[in-house]
Amino acid sequence: MHDRNYWVYILSNPRRTTYYVGATGNLQGRINQHRSAHRGGFTARYGCTHLLYVEKFTDVRDALEREKQIKRYRREKKLSLIRSTNPGLLDMTDLVG
Repeated sequence: MHDRNYWVYILSNPRRTTYYVGATGNLQGRINQHRSAHRGGFTARYGCTHLLYVEKFTDVRDALEREKQIKRYRREKKLSLIRSTNPGLLDMTDLVG
């Protein structure tokens, strides 16, 4: 059986004032899409291009459920989650490529 990975991720703008939560089966490709400003949408409008948090799943249903859960978090709880693995709020894009 083919193993597939799914990712739940949080992006932010350079000033770390806005967060975007998403899920994908192709993390690097999805980040590249977010960074293509011509694509429009929330991430383009707010400049959310910095990857701050990632969780890996092998079941798409688990990933989508976790995405929904994190989207319901208040800002402070999202920040606490990010800081649990990335205390310096650094862009992790190069680490997952």
